[in-house]
Amino acid sequence: MRIISGGGKGRKLFTPPARENSIRPTSDRAREAIFNIIADQVLGASVLDLFAGTGALGIEALSRGAKSVCFVDSHPQALDLISRNIQVCMNALSQHPDALNADPTGIRMDTPSPVTLIKHDLRKGLPYFSKKLQSPPGFDLIFLDPPYSLGLAIQLLQAIDMSSLLRQHTLLIVEERAKETLPERLTRLTLVDQRKYGEAGFWFYQPLLDQTT
Repeated sequence: MRIISGGGKGRKLFTPPARENSIRPTSDRAREAIFNIIADQVLGASVLDLFAGTGALGIEALSRGAKSVCFVDSHPQALDLISRNIQVCMNALSQHPDALNADPTGIRMDTPSPVTLIKHDLRKGLPYFSKKLQSPPGFDLIFLDPPYSLGLAIQLLQAIDMSSLLRQHTLLIVEERAKETLPERLTRLTLVDQRKYGEAGFWFYQPLLDQTT
């Protein structure tokens, strides 16, 4: 598994041992396809990676110029992998200053992006996010990648739908087993795209255009 693009392009990421099946990283192929779709929405974004696992999704966003990334997981091995992979990415970014120049929107990218790692059991619901972490409130891009077929995707999807994590333009990407069914509309969120890569299915949600956060 590797960082696909951006300042950390090509760097290998730490992965769980082959015998470890409680952490399921999103494949490089699927991750590359997803980021090709959302490329314009990553630079300068505030990102939330739920059930982060190895941290590969959030780290890919960090490498591509996300302003901040918050990783959430509770598995001890996942927390270790995320910490080690954050260091891989940050080391790569520090060695490629040309990749961290200011972008045309005026967002300064010449310093490492803020990174937060929260230990929290998402099976019990969403964690508390301090106002300091969410300033302004909410996230631009949210990844939700729970263990497959346990009902956690719909449970957390509904919780996010009713939370303060959404901004008017937030993009929420849910990964679940492709054969599963997720709703097309919730109270605030609506399905805007759906993709399948092998066993993995991806549902793209955004707030309804006539709704405000």
